Amino acid sequence: MNFPLSRRVSDLQASDIRLMTRECERVVGINLGQGLGDLPVPAPVRNGAFKAIAANRNSYSQSEGIADLRRAIAAKLLRDNGLEVDPDREIIVTHGATGAFFAALTALLNPGDGILLPEPYYGYHLNTIRLCGLEPHFLTLREPAFELEEAALRAAVRPNTRAIVLCTPSNPSGKMLSDEEIRRVERVAAEHDLLVITDEIYEYITYDGRQHISPATVGSLRERTISIFGFSKTFSITGWRLGYAVAPEPLAAAINLVNDLAYVCAPTPLQYGVLEGLQASPEYFDQLRIIYQQKRDILCEGLAAAGIEPSVPSGAYYVLADIGRFGYPNAKAGALSLLEQTGVAAVPGSAFYRSGKGEHLVRFCFAKDDAILREAVRRLRRFRPAD
Repeated sequence: MNFPLSRRVSDLQASDIRLMTRECERVVGINLGQGLGDLPVPAPVRNGAFKAIAANRNSYSQSEGIADLRRAIAAKLLRDNGLEVDPDREIIVTHGATGAFFAALTALLNPGDGILLPEPYYGYHLNTIRLCGLEPHFLTLREPAFELEEAALRAAVRPNTRAIVLCTPSNPSGKMLSDEEIRRVERVAAEHDLLVITDEIYEYITYDGRQHISPATVGSLRERTISIFGFSKTFSITGWRLGYAVAPEPLAAAINLVNDLAYVCAPTPLQYGVLEGLQASPEYFDQLRIIYQQKRDILCEGLAAAGIEPSVPSGAYYVLADIGRFGYPNAKAGALSLLEQTGVAAVPGSAFYRSGKGEHLVRFCFAKDDAILREAVRRLRRFRPAD
């Protein structure tokens, strides 16, 4: 029998990240394309989950998350983000940050609503927007600093635009929004009554003394912002699927309803693990920044030496680099040739744009062991222009 795909699924974009991972496996290369970190799980996080399993804390939790974890999150938000929230009414523990994003879109927007997505964007954001039946509107950030310009933002708003996504620090660019850029969003969001949905999962991975700014703390944005955070990158537990959404009470209640229907609850014993992690001293988070900044510098210095000009990131653990001078017809051809010549996988920059831009860019992930990064840098010097 012939079962047609739903129109929404047919609209989804195949992942160039998976393509490059498969090709990298074929040549037994070094995968700097996919964001798979190598750091170990901190002992308190791991042991907290072990203890919860041993204590038979394996049943459903409240759909909004265990109370102790929500209280710990509220304390963390006040201490590190400057956000004062009610742990009982404004925090929803979710099935990863992606689960929080899906629940927020489903709860707060209607099919056909428009949502602004700054590009370069995170592919899961675009595909989730399409899966929810929403209309993506694209706002191209200005290179080389990927600046969010107010005139471009205003021009991108359409009559049916209902929300904007802010990913800071950004995957794929490592861009961190400044206070002034966020205030530009505040002005336009107020004028057009837009929801602001953030993805702040890389909040603790920042460089050169830069401090992460949560958009909900800027001006009047708190009342219209759904702030999404996660534990995957902070504690190197990408497979645990734990995140959380923070929003004013009426919005949080709607998000929790969808969270309950779609996921029931986040994994109960793993919630106890991250509860232990949130008790970590400030030195843990300082050391995390030091570790990743060293990795960033190894890769960016190596890229520059190979003639692949990096846009040095302020946060997250990705770097977009310019291969335009090598003369490949598009980013995918350049990325595949880079892999064949050097055995190092990167993701075509076009995977993060829908405006036809990004054909001169590739993205590297540096969440790898230092020795692997140094070997990758050594190999990258083999890269040569197209014939």
